[in-house]
Amino acid sequence: MRIAFVSFETAHHRETETNERFRTILELLTDRGHDIHVCCAQFWPGEASTLERDEVTYHGVSTGLEARQSFLLRLPFVLRSIGPDVIHTSADPAGQVRAANWGATLARSPLVLEWYGAGIGVDGAVGIPDDRGHRYAAQKADRIVTPSRMVRTWVRERGASGDRVDVVPNPIDIDRIEATPPGDRVDVVYARRLDEGANLESLLLGLAELRDRNWHTLVLGDGPQRGMYEQLAQDLRIDDRVTFAGETSRDERIAAYRSAHVFAQTATECVFPTEFAWALAAGCVGIVEYHVDSAAHELVEGWERGFRTTSEQELADAILEAGDLEHRTYDESFANLDREAVLATYLETYRELQDGRGLL
Repeated sequence: MRIAFVSFETAHHRETETNERFRTILELLTDRGHDIHVCCAQFWPGEASTLERDEVTYHGVSTGLEARQSFLLRLPFVLRSIGPDVIHTSADPAGQVRAANWGATLARSPLVLEWYGAGIGVDGAVGIPDDRGHRYAAQKADRIVTPSRMVRTWVRERGASGDRVDVVPNPIDIDRIEATPPGDRVDVVYARRLDEGANLESLLLGLAELRDRNWHTLVLGDGPQRGMYEQLAQDLRIDDRVTFAGETSRDERIAAYRSAHVFAQTATECVFPTEFAWALAAGCVGIVEYHVDSAAHELVEGWERGFRTTSEQELADAILEAGDLEHRTYDESFANLDREAVLATYLETYRELQDGRGLL
């Protein structure tokens, strides 16, 4: 199948959650041998308009991120020249959805819209602007894909018909989890970039309520707020039992999750809790502090090894209650998040659209 992706900015320009989501989809499809093309702003040197990299053909529709208007004007004609079976576009910037829609008309291809819900800027803000461009985008695609029910609700609020919006999570790799040996035992693990939205203080304050208990916590990740959190741990007199490990590799994180008993998810903003998903599949008991702009609670709703809290005291109580549950290093309940399952969902969507069953 030939699939043309539209993303003015890619992970080669800047690593954001939205761009990483798109790169993951590309990897899933190329691993299966599909013919993948990406229409983007040129990120490589020289005058060549295309670049072959990792079995993906990149089309430099404009010469750089400064030439956005040129990108939008040229995109429909580049898409027609590719002749794709399906066109799959990112929602940001919203103007590219209009241009991709014109391209889909010229190429006579269905249009899938990937709406991740996290901002493409460095601040990583979540939400969907309520403006003309985004409302147009919500109504024009043949199918819209979101990472969570929360984002699906946001998209519907912008005018999308409910039966055109699917929820597809970020994938994890079940085989990789099972193949990675557990690390040193730890009671509670936390993993996220330590920025303004990390809200690690909720976990530290909850742990301080349990300072008379025997426990050890591992914090994975780095960021601008790390120093503040390390100081808070000292002020709470629990710094001797909280290890800040900094940046770690995927295998190191998996090993930590398989060794840990509890994963605490306290971030205030999260369109899909990817690290939480890896940890739950690796056997962790899941504790989520509920926030209106976080979809993390969706993973533990109705699950016997999951807790939803709204305060530091409830979080501390949940950690104690989790101690009564068995320690696991794998949980098959989350096999539906595996890479193969997620890929199958995308391929089914593409085929339905090609057959005309999903076109509205």
